[in-house]
Amino acid sequence: MSDELTQTLTHLPVSMHASLAQLPVAQPIVLLTRHSLRVAADGQGFASYALPLTEVGRELAYAWGEYLCNWTGREFRACLSSPIGRCVDTALRMLGGSLDENEENRTDIIETTLLVEPGSFVLDAARLSAVFRQYGALKFINAFLSKQVEGMKHPAQGVLDILSLLYDYLPSAENSVLLAVSHDTILAAFLAVMQDEPEITSEDWPEMMEGVFLWFDGDRFEDSQVHWVWRGIKKSRLVSSFVV
Repeated sequence: MSDELTQTLTHLPVSMHASLAQLPVAQPIVLLTRHSLRVAADGQGFASYALPLTEVGRELAYAWGEYLCNWTGREFRACLSSPIGRCVDTALRMLGGSLDENEENRTDIIETTLLVEPGSFVLDAARLSAVFRQYGALKFINAFLSKQVEGMKHPAQGVLDILSLLYDYLPSAENSVLLAVSHDTILAAFLAVMQDEPEITSEDWPEMMEGVFLWFDGDRFEDSQVHWVWRGIKKSRLVSSFVV
């Protein structure tokens, strides 16, 4: 690994290195990740959709894509993204980093509103935008987890919709990776429900360029078991356990 790559990867959350060691040897996997480092949000912590990646953020996404595929011997075979610019840019950079110098990217980036914050968990986005700003991200997610916010899906249904999306786009090749780029709120809510956490703290909040690895066992989504690794810890549960 070059000195330049090593230096850039110092910006990667340390949890991602711990998670790599827990991945299965010969099975297609998903990396559901928050976007890379972006321009700072306003004083209240609200991140406009217009905020782009920083130069370091672009370099980090490229380096992480290169390192991930080289370290695991895998290839990005499919890609989903929130349509927000910093997520699409993260996907483009990660895909680019995984390629040989003269190789052209042949993996399409499929944009989906399920990965936009608050995306998969919202029924009434127009109404909830004001509530989100009133509460702030952490309080909003905890109110959602305790089912105190009208206009939201049942938490388990929101997770089931994301899992179904990932399962449908997961390539079949053993050495493949489905890259899915989203936002902190989506990841925070998704992981809390997956892990049966009724409340989260700021320490649970996903960092930029931090993600969860997932894979499935089973020929039908409804009957499958989902495994995931978050911050170096592997867990599993049946997909049917999320059915409301």
